[in-house]
Amino acid sequence: MNRTAAVMVYGATGHTGRFIVAELHRRGFRTIVSGRDAARLAALAAEWPGVEPRPATVDDPASLDRALAGAAAVVNAAGPFAVTGRPVVEAALRAGIPYVDVAAEIEANVAMFADHAGAARAADVPVVPAMAFYGGLGDLLTTAVMGEWTAADVAHIAYGLNSWHPTPGTRKAGQVSHDRRAGRRVRFTDGALRYHDDKPAEQEWHFPAPLGRRAVFGEFTMADVVTLPSHLAVPEVRTYMTVEAAGDLAKEDTPAPEPVDDLGRSDQTFLVDVLVTAGGVERRATARGRDIYAITAPLAVEAVERILTGRTRTTGVASAGAMFDAADFLRALSPYLSVELSL
Repeated sequence: MNRTAAVMVYGATGHTGRFIVAELHRRGFRTIVSGRDAARLAALAAEWPGVEPRPATVDDPASLDRALAGAAAVVNAAGPFAVTGRPVVEAALRAGIPYVDVAAEIEANVAMFADHAGAARAADVPVVPAMAFYGGLGDLLTTAVMGEWTAADVAHIAYGLNSWHPTPGTRKAGQVSHDRRAGRRVRFTDGALRYHDDKPAEQEWHFPAPLGRRAVFGEFTMADVVTLPSHLAVPEVRTYMTVEAAGDLAKEDTPAPEPVDDLGRSDQTFLVDVLVTAGGVERRATARGRDIYAITAPLAVEAVERILTGRTRTTGVASAGAMFDAADFLRALSPYLSVELSL
């Protein structure tokens, strides 16, 4: 693959953005780092040979166009995506290059599919939103485990996090989503997103070892309720979160993640457990790994690499499971992720 054309990372100085830059560098991609803070971009670029800083702001389309000049693709890692998604994807479409983001915000992902599908299809440009731990990974696992199934009755996605130390970006994006919904909660049922004021219900989920039976919040709704139904005939998508991790997120004084290894990862571990049911038959997929922010980097960069090498199944706006061969994609993540599929 020709790696002389650069990949631009918008929001490169953020917590997840830095992981993405490191993964691009590890794979030999020339990288452009962009965002609004020129000094922080220059400092980041100084850490990596050949990385080029190009400041740009989302309220200045010309600055985004300059930042994308000559780039082969863009990864948007700058939340809140309710603010950055539209201007960055529109800049990518003007440049005629693929766009990938790591948005976990439900409403931002809905808007990406609703507002940009036509333009992306007309431009024959791949646009992959939510190519991250939330939204992308669950979609890949569900798509892979469904295999030859063309439809299912319900997909359950349970997140077994031993802890959740949110970044400032996570907190800010979460607040934006909360405000956009006027504090309401959301579920995907009967084939549609539905907003409601029900209180979160605590229940139990039996995770595979080593977690076992754990208390979870039902309808702890994440971006999977957008990505899965965008291409899979599943009228019910239900997501769950371990009570301990949800409590960490809710506390205002929970500190941000701290690196404990040479890769900058925290000591957080996760297990994502997917259970899909069709006509009384169950199929299960599990993924185990470390650090929900760090794992987003190989997810996003693998997506870019596959797009640039023509290993895609469609064009326009599409989720991970629709854009790529899901099982093959998951196999490629084996250095970072342990996956089991029970078909």
